[in-house]
Amino acid sequence: MDQLALIVGLLLATVVAVGVGDRLRLPYPVLMLLLAIGLTFIPGFPDLNIAPELILPIFLPPLLFATAQRSSWAVFRVRWRTLIMLAVALVVISTAAVAGAAWLMIPGIGIPAAIALGAMVAPPDPVAVESVSGRVHMPRRLTTVLQSEGLFNDAAAIVIFQAAVAAAVGGTEIGPDVVLRFVIGAALALVVGMVMGWLTGLITRLVTSLVARSAVTLVVPFAAYILAEEVHASGVIAVVVTALEMQRHSRPQYAEERVTRGAFWDVVELLATGLAFGLVGLEIRHVIRDERADIPDMLGVAVVVCVLVFAVRFLWMSVLALGSRNRKNVLQPTSPKEVLILTWCGMRGLATLALALALPLTLGDGTPFPARDYLLVIACAVLVATLVLPGLTLPWLMRILNASGDGSEERDAARLLAKRA
Repeated sequence: MDQLALIVGLLLATVVAVGVGDRLRLPYPVLMLLLAIGLTFIPGFPDLNIAPELILPIFLPPLLFATAQRSSWAVFRVRWRTLIMLAVALVVISTAAVAGAAWLMIPGIGIPAAIALGAMVAPPDPVAVESVSGRVHMPRRLTTVLQSEGLFNDAAAIVIFQAAVAAAVGGTEIGPDVVLRFVIGAALALVVGMVMGWLTGLITRLVTSLVARSAVTLVVPFAAYILAEEVHASGVIAVVVTALEMQRHSRPQYAEERVTRGAFWDVVELLATGLAFGLVGLEIRHVIRDERADIPDMLGVAVVVCVLVFAVRFLWMSVLALGSRNRKNVLQPTSPKEVLILTWCGMRGLATLALALALPLTLGDGTPFPARDYLLVIACAVLVATLVLPGLTLPWLMRILNASGDGSEERDAARLLAKRA
């Protein structure tokens, strides 16, 4: 009963955080995270115990599905270069940089465990970015870049993490088969997503109730994720492809259904996001409680990793900006101002926490997993540094850079396209 009351309390706190965030012009996920961490100081506060392997399957499918519904296949055909450069290449580079630093600074960590840490802190969270960018009137072009990155980078990070943990537990090395596993997993996920999108369309044609049709869309993301994971494919990609397929089959005469579904998913996304970041805060509380005595000794390494995460993202965005010769290119930064904004929006979240909690306690021979306490503290430090600091200061940064948009450019472009059509 205590855990049920805690969940209900977090959902209620989410609604309050949204109201407070609107008044203070702050993102409510950050407020929920700070609130949950603050609960650390309440004596006797109940714990909410969720198995680490359930965190991603519970929260990623609905939140990814909600974000992917705002996109389409046509947009992704244009964004494929951005997907490769940000969702794959940047994740790999960030993983390598953090792994190298950890291997040099943490005694006895070993290369596989260091790579696991790099994979944990590499992927920005699309839910956090979406919640923060929408409240500062970020230009749609930059939001599009962040959405393209966020929908697929978890898949690359999860594959690297699983390979690194398997190598650490088995005492082996990570080989080039990681790339093959990623490609095969992505291909299988594409098939799963296409099939689930087709099945969803078939079901919605047979069901006449608008409420029931909306309810089906709540079940479909979980089904796509679980089915993909069962066939050793990427559940993340399967959910995104399912949403895109449903958008592709949508017709103008389904306007009433889209309105009903949109309102339904707005509520689901808001509550799931608030609950997820509340749980993130509670898990950070557990790490602080369990590792309290050793945290001061770990902070030096944690600070270095946090700075490195920002620095790698800044350098990569700068490279993309230098390579952008067309000033109207909507898929990558084109100025130092945009580089700074996109760097500041590299917020970590659910995936980082879930992967950190999924670290095994022991290796295959029964010895403790190398530097596991270090990895947990560093992952939580990166999560807080990349989420709380940018989340609270992004509105100020947008005002200083005079980068907020009112949507006029997008409306003018839409009017021009309509006129030509």
